[in-house]
Amino acid sequence: MESAIIIVLLAIVLGTAVVTDLRLSRIPNWLTFPAMTIALGAHTWTNGVAGMVFSLVGFGAGLALFLIIHLSGHIGAGDVKLMAAVGAMLGPSGALLSGMLAIVIGGVYALGAMCYQWGFAATGRKLAFAAHGAFLTGGKAWGQELQLPFRLRYGLAVAGGTLLFVLGLHPFGE
Repeated sequence: MESAIIIVLLAIVLGTAVVTDLRLSRIPNWLTFPAMTIALGAHTWTNGVAGMVFSLVGFGAGLALFLIIHLSGHIGAGDVKLMAAVGAMLGPSGALLSGMLAIVIGGVYALGAMCYQWGFAATGRKLAFAAHGAFLTGGKAWGQELQLPFRLRYGLAVAGGTLLFVLGLHPFGE
């Protein structure tokens, strides 16, 4: 029963996040904060202190994983809060696996956007130049060459990674 409620909540939150991210280029607090609270409450209600710990550790795992990426300037704060909400719903292993899958999907998405924007050959040259610059400067100068003229909607990647995790379509076991 609890897992069905969490899956329905997850579907509603992720679907809404994708729509708002595509339309407004943001994932609003009015979506993520209630999702975190409801997940924490549901887990606590059904499993007591163990459920509360499960949800809080999942929240922390999702938050920490995406906060690192946010601090590098590559995703927005709404994406971080969305991943924290996913973690509160799915627990620590769910947060980490969904997050890793989202990072992979986000990388493929970014690569596709670069190829669309600049073409395959130019993207290859830019990636090679950026990798060379990162090697020479210890990672400090690689990002300038790869700036797209538009912002990627990372809510799509979070939703995709979470969907792959929930459906069990990933190589990580569990």
